[in-house]
Amino acid sequence: MTVVEADGHFVEPFVIKNLFIYSGETYSVLVKADQDPSRNYWVTTSVVSRNNTVTPLGLAILNYYPNHPKKSPPTVPPAGPLWNDVEPRINQSRAIKAHHDYVVPPPLTSDRVILMLNTQNEINGYRRWSVNNVSFNLPHTPYLIALKENITGAFDPTPPPNGYDFVNYDIHNVSNNTNATSSNSIYRLQFNTTVDIILQNANTMKKNDSETHPWHLHGHNFWVLGYGKGKFDNFSDPIKYNLIDPIMKNTAPVHPYGWTALRFRSDNPGTWAFHCHIESHFYLGMGVVFEEGVERVGKLPSSIMGCGKAKGLGGRP
Repeated sequence: MTVVEADGHFVEPFVIKNLFIYSGETYSVLVKADQDPSRNYWVTTSVVSRNNTVTPLGLAILNYYPNHPKKSPPTVPPAGPLWNDVEPRINQSRAIKAHHDYVVPPPLTSDRVILMLNTQNEINGYRRWSVNNVSFNLPHTPYLIALKENITGAFDPTPPPNGYDFVNYDIHNVSNNTNATSSNSIYRLQFNTTVDIILQNANTMKKNDSETHPWHLHGHNFWVLGYGKGKFDNFSDPIKYNLIDPIMKNTAPVHPYGWTALRFRSDNPGTWAFHCHIESHFYLGMGVVFEEGVERVGKLPSSIMGCGKAKGLGGRP
């Protein structure tokens, strides 16, 4: 397969045998039909990042006309990549570059850096996913309404953590994250500035376990500046960022025990979710919300005033 597009952006074409797709991502690939046309061929899908020994392969048939589309290929289906082999997944992530005719240069520097530790915690005996040891909860009142209508008490006004204790935190061991905190606070971004997000993966609350998290940003595309193994170094790793031809995406993975660096412009007025695109992870707290330029948003329609403290606002003159 030749990969030619990712998340709506042309990429410098590159050839692969296996395409790793994470929840929320989209790709376009070209397949040259130049094999023996007297037979059909297997296409398989399999699970990576989690043990897939109990998950059967997904099977499809690449059909050469006039063979019958249900004519089984003469070989057994390929097994696919090993579920716990991280190296080829990192290699694919690093291989994706913007097409040379469609490069959108990123800003060379950022105005703000937010470091987000991806891990788990426990709250009142329940296992949760978390960012910087804070598990995210959505409030009853939508953020945009609360901010535009100046509704107080709709969510926690205390800013969420801008990072974690990266000097002392051991990403390879289980940390004592019991009796941790949850919050519905949001990141308030200065409008039309450049923001860097460093996603740092760590061990979960299970020994020798670090899962892949595909992070998705609403309302924006971001530049993927780099991927790395181990703990992100705030001094040496930014020097290695790709500022020449980074791909723009809206979803990107952070690999087990690794980091991913993203950059975007806070130029879209509103409140925007940024979260792990594995739905259960987001539901259990692995997400945040960014606010930018809400004062530039026009008058909200009365038809949306129905939840939480916004209930009844639609009937105002």
